[in-house]
Amino acid sequence: MPLRTAGRANPWQMLLAAMVAQVTATAVVSTPLLLIPHLHLEEGWPLVAGATLAAAPTIGTLATLVAWGALVDRLGERISLLTGLTVLVAGAAVTVIGARAGSTLALGLGFALCGVAAASSNSASGRLVVGWFPAHRRGVAMGIRQTGLPLGVGVAALVVPAWVDTHGIESATWLCLGAAAIAAIVVGATVVDPPGGSLGDPGAGRNPYRLDHRLARIHAASALLVVPQYVVWTFMLLWLIDHHGWSVAAAGALYGASQGLGAAGRIAVGWWSDRAGTRLGPIRTIAATAAVTMVALATLDASPVAVTVMVIATVVTVADNGLAFTAVAEIAGPRWAGRAFGIQNTGQYLTAAAVPPVAGLLIQHCGYGWTFAAVALFAAAAVPLVPRPTDG
Repeated sequence: MPLRTAGRANPWQMLLAAMVAQVTATAVVSTPLLLIPHLHLEEGWPLVAGATLAAAPTIGTLATLVAWGALVDRLGERISLLTGLTVLVAGAAVTVIGARAGSTLALGLGFALCGVAAASSNSASGRLVVGWFPAHRRGVAMGIRQTGLPLGVGVAALVVPAWVDTHGIESATWLCLGAAAIAAIVVGATVVDPPGGSLGDPGAGRNPYRLDHRLARIHAASALLVVPQYVVWTFMLLWLIDHHGWSVAAAGALYGASQGLGAAGRIAVGWWSDRAGTRLGPIRTIAATAAVTMVALATLDASPVAVTVMVIATVVTVADNGLAFTAVAEIAGPRWAGRAFGIQNTGQYLTAAAVPPVAGLLIQHCGYGWTFAAVALFAAAAVPLVPRPTDG
């Protein structure tokens, strides 16, 4: 039983619990990616094998996002989060078994199961936050929750490489298992489902996708806006080192600082949307700003000023994410928000998976400038897709 009843629960404690679930799941599923250097250089794994292991969590997440959303809509946030964290514990336990036995298959299956669990926290923690916070605070709250992704990746990046080099792969999997277990205990002791009807119910439980086209348009716009985000995320380090002659240490420091600014930007635009009383207007402005920023980056590509523009791009291209999730929940209503989150995430993950190889090919043949210019077109195309208040 949770320690607090719904009547006495504190929304900020619910936000903290949601962050614990999101950060923990993100850190665990980021672990195989960060194992690649050790597996390749110390264990002699081919790069293809290491990359395949790193892809296992993404496969598990993509396959189950919508299903978890439906479960959240039916059973509520508490049960869904606890179930997901239980699956995370189970997946981490399988990775421990795989590491101890030296089984690549068991490691892959374990991390894929962790990816399945991460899909639960994506939907359930988002619904928990928007359900507990009133409309005039949701933007900031969801902006804070959306920092869970960069925080989870950052925590894993700080801990896993050094830990595995010192203690080995099996010890790293035990670390994942311990973190998952602690997160499950925290959520079990804290989370209470939000009061009924807290999101409003504009469709009285009916399928919101049949009521109007706003959700589909937000999904499409968000998928387009993933393109500049992942081009910047994926190639900023290489661009600084190879194109501008920065040292690896300096480029890494700027990359990390930029991620921190991006997290702060998500919170800032959430505050803006709360003051403006709308999510969609700020999303449209951000999309247009992203297009202009990528054009500026393409134009100034060889100039030292381009580094400053690149930092701005890392902030602008991630700023829409929390707003889009909040808008999706508010439009879908409490009975469909989980499934709508799942669909939103699925479109973004599929786009994100395609961006690095396609953009890499374009950079190889056309250069960074033309690639940045091409990416600007996706952001520009998202602008008219974002619904206006009068759209139905």
